[in-house]
Amino acid sequence: MHRIRLLTLILCAALAATLLTSVTARADAHPRETGRTVSGPGTPRAEVGLDPATGTPTLAVTRQGRTVLEPSPLGIVTERADLSTGLTLTGRTDREINEHYTTAAGKDRTRSVRMHEARFRFRSTATGARLDLTVRVSRDGVAYRYTLPATSGNVLGETSAFTLPGDAAAWLGAYRKDNENLFNGYGATAAPTGEYMMQGLFRTGSGDGADYALIAESDLSGSYAAAHLTHTAGSPTYGIKLWDGTPIQTSGTGTLTTPWRAVITGDLATVTQSTFTDDLAPASRVRDTSWIKPGKALWTWLAGGRAAGQSLEMQKGYVDYAAARHWPYTVVDAGWYFDPAQWDVTDPDWQQNSWIPELVRYGRERGVGIHVWIHHRDLDTPEEREQWLPTLEKWGVKGVKIDFMDSESQATFQWYDQILAATAAHHLLVNFHGSTIPKGLQRTWPQVMSFEGVNGEEKKTNTPQHLATLPFTRNVLGSMDFTPGAFHKPDRPNAGSDAGELGLTVLYESGIQNLSGKPGSYDARPVARTFLEQLPNAWDETRLLAGAPGESAVEARRSGSRWFIGGTYAGAARTAAVPLTIGHGTWLVETVTDTPAGLVRTPHVVRGGATLSVDVVANGGFAAVACRWYAGRTDC
Repeated sequence: MHRIRLLTLILCAALAATLLTSVTARADAHPRETGRTVSGPGTPRAEVGLDPATGTPTLAVTRQGRTVLEPSPLGIVTERADLSTGLTLTGRTDREINEHYTTAAGKDRTRSVRMHEARFRFRSTATGARLDLTVRVSRDGVAYRYTLPATSGNVLGETSAFTLPGDAAAWLGAYRKDNENLFNGYGATAAPTGEYMMQGLFRTGSGDGADYALIAESDLSGSYAAAHLTHTAGSPTYGIKLWDGTPIQTSGTGTLTTPWRAVITGDLATVTQSTFTDDLAPASRVRDTSWIKPGKALWTWLAGGRAAGQSLEMQKGYVDYAAARHWPYTVVDAGWYFDPAQWDVTDPDWQQNSWIPELVRYGRERGVGIHVWIHHRDLDTPEEREQWLPTLEKWGVKGVKIDFMDSESQATFQWYDQILAATAAHHLLVNFHGSTIPKGLQRTWPQVMSFEGVNGEEKKTNTPQHLATLPFTRNVLGSMDFTPGAFHKPDRPNAGSDAGELGLTVLYESGIQNLSGKPGSYDARPVARTFLEQLPNAWDETRLLAGAPGESAVEARRSGSRWFIGGTYAGAARTAAVPLTIGHGTWLVETVTDTPAGLVRTPHVVRGGATLSVDVVANGGFAAVACRWYAGRTDC
């Protein structure tokens, strides 16, 4: 009996060892069927290359057999090792990632994440230094990042780059520290020498065989600095530059994992509807999110300027107007704390001199929350944050609009780490201006309602082409505070189309949709005012209906059972054909369009999947709302 038990134990141990060896082999060896390929069902295919002569790693991306990225350089250089050449591949492990999460703001409320991940382990033949490359593929993208041991030293730069097919088209914005520049169209190879924002869109192929690639980054924290693109005219390759070239300071006490370099890819609808940069980011660090409520806001800067920010009575008038529209917020911009006689911070009771608590009380009685603008320089130290944030929370302020960071350095992202944790702790919604762009931060810190990072409504340099490019570039990456609705501005590029301006309130997603018109400008356009009163505070689903970068964009966003549609067009007047791909059945669609007599609301009964015809003026657009039709229904 003991011999039988002993034999059984030996056999079980042998079987366990065999199974363990088998699992390890599958994880560490290079499977014959995949080699250095990373792919999953229905995903693009990423191919990690390694030049046998130089030991230089590359990454290529294909989709359905078509080239999205040619073999593109990989690598990172530290003060102790050049990990871009002379490498050997020593192992590989694979795993599947399946996650589900919800968001307060964004293009879709509920998200499902399915990715295949492969981790490649490299070693320098010259120094023995180690480098891990992690590659993820999803239905809508390919991403990679590096992991280095603590002994690697400070990072001097990356050799990471993206090489496009020679005939690719590009839509790029010249880089500036607040990401506020126009997007323009180029040939990818012919684009001028220069630096470009890390949100470059590329098209390869044409017609039904066209693929798009939007280059971005995700999961960026104070352990690193933001990157942007560099290009030399005549080359199909776009390199990576870290902020201003300053070395990344590492602690030396743990491994360094870099941000994801992401390529959102697919057809234009897949790219536009993608949540890939959020999907790559860490899960929410805010446990109780019940206080996080997105919504529309009457933003008073373009409506009244600094004078409005200095006047309690004017602000009360804005609260009354927002309350009548059922808009949940107003935003008090610059001016409210810049009176030296009012703000003597050496006075222990300096906070009591503000009229903001009175405005908060007034708004609360009318169902309107108050957000306040504040300069970054007043929150850039722990002492200042401890002075301001608990005070604003005590007053009952709902959110802060923080402005003028004007940097994407490692030190600035360390500040982002601190201010994000602090605003969450004090239950303050956040809108960053003069800032970086989302980079996945809205998943990790869901109190972040929006970022500027866009050449928005305040600017006088916008073009119709820029308006028609933003839905395919900047707004793909997360909420964008363009601040639409400024009907009173004569210098807007769609100045001849109030319907086009109205459509931007749907087309451009923002957790806080700051409506920038004057109350009188809404009252003068009752059709627009009624539409804005119907506009939801958040979206459940987003679909691209039509468009092409720089030419036009039409998106539908669902809230409950209703769809809202916004469209913008660059160029001549036309009758636009919009595929109504919002579901089967019959829909009542109320369009808002321009006529010589002003805005007109027109009902249409349309079958799902059919084409909706909409008259659009030159450099104009339209807005619409759609609901299920039944006999006798005349409005949504």
